[in-house]
Amino acid sequence: MALNNTYEARPVQQETALGAGAQILLLALLGTAIGMGPAGWVTGLVFAIATWAVLSRAVLRSRLVSFGPANRVTLGRTVLVGAVTALVADSFVSSPPLAPLVGLTAVALILDGVDGRVARRTGTATALGARFDMEVDAFLILVLSVHVSRDLGAWVLLIGGMRYAFVAAARLLPWLDAPLPPSTARKTVAAFQGVLLLLADAHLLPRPANLGVVLLALTLLVWSFGRDVRWLRRRADRRRASQRGTDRRGTAAAGAEVGAGAGAGAGAGAGVGSSPVLAATALPSRPAAGPGPCGRIPTARHGVPS
Repeated sequence: MALNNTYEARPVQQETALGAGAQILLLALLGTAIGMGPAGWVTGLVFAIATWAVLSRAVLRSRLVSFGPANRVTLGRTVLVGAVTALVADSFVSSPPLAPLVGLTAVALILDGVDGRVARRTGTATALGARFDMEVDAFLILVLSVHVSRDLGAWVLLIGGMRYAFVAAARLLPWLDAPLPPSTARKTVAAFQGVLLLLADAHLLPRPANLGVVLLALTLLVWSFGRDVRWLRRRADRRRASQRGTDRRGTAAAGAEVGAGAGAGAGAGAGVGSSPVLAATALPSRPAAGPGPCGRIPTARHGVPS
């Protein structure tokens, strides 16, 4: 069975390898067109190899038989994000033209709304596809915030780092790791992050206007995260209150059972003392040779909701 699963995953893993190949081809085109330096090349190649390795492992674990059209769109976006990452890294040691970065980012943002639509129309939506799309979005926002922070200040990194800080906090506070209900507001805020950062990165507006645009993006993001954290906290409080109520009911039920048993024992003792016949029948019979299944006393257990 394991061999069959590995064999079925091979065509899917070949598609992830094609994505890495497309990434290297795009880097070569950029290197030829704008003369990208070693920093951009190294960053782009590391991105391509890391993406291929992580995605191949995820595909193998999820046992996908087909990669699916929606995941192909997301893989194409990943190639574009890798090129943007290489250009941003190259900008720290040289001055590459801004037009390729803006153009590649704009296409990646436009395709962000395509993969989900394709998944729903073709009936190929999967948990892996949703996670793949989310990680690509988060990394693009991080890369854009790094580039914009060079002009507006390090505080812009809060936009790109907030999601990763939330994931890290969930490891220390498990209640943050609970699933959130679908939210149009959350999706809208997430989409605006890339658009607003790209607007500031394109330098189409004066610097004070760019500052206002990025502040708006950060404000919306803080509101969205705060809203979700508040919902998760209330959910955790409700579950703890429900658990305490269940424990109290279980303790009360156990006490009632003990009290009823004691009363029944007292009544039986009185009856035995008043009648020799009853006393004889109340004596314990000789135990069986071995503890059979019917001789075991069931233990009451109070379930606690998880």
